[in-house]
Amino acid sequence: MSNFVKELNETEFKNLLETTDKAVLVDFWASWCNPCRMQTPIIHELADDLQGRAEIVKINVDENEKLAFEYKIMSIPCLMVFKGGEMVEKTVGLSTKAELSEMLIKYI
Repeated sequence: MSNFVKELNETEFKNLLETTDKAVLVDFWASWCNPCRMQTPIIHELADDLQGRAEIVKINVDENEKLAFEYKIMSIPCLMVFKGGEMVEKTVGLSTKAELSEMLIKYI
């Protein structure tokens, strides 16, 4: 697994959005979600390819219900790109590495 993917809680996530100038790809997931488990190696591979040029984070919706509610997460995996603290792109469901790369690369 990649060293470039971080598992964050609500406080850490909000702090990251306030302090980074990088694009942030967020994977909202849960341990019981099969598509989420399938998405994980794709996220790690993308993180390795980008090698720190973007922030790649995972947020467990079961452990961070308030954050999931705030961002209106209704289905998972839900992947969002943030730039300048604002959500700029979103996709729901299992995504390919190419789809995620295309979504993220324009903000790097």
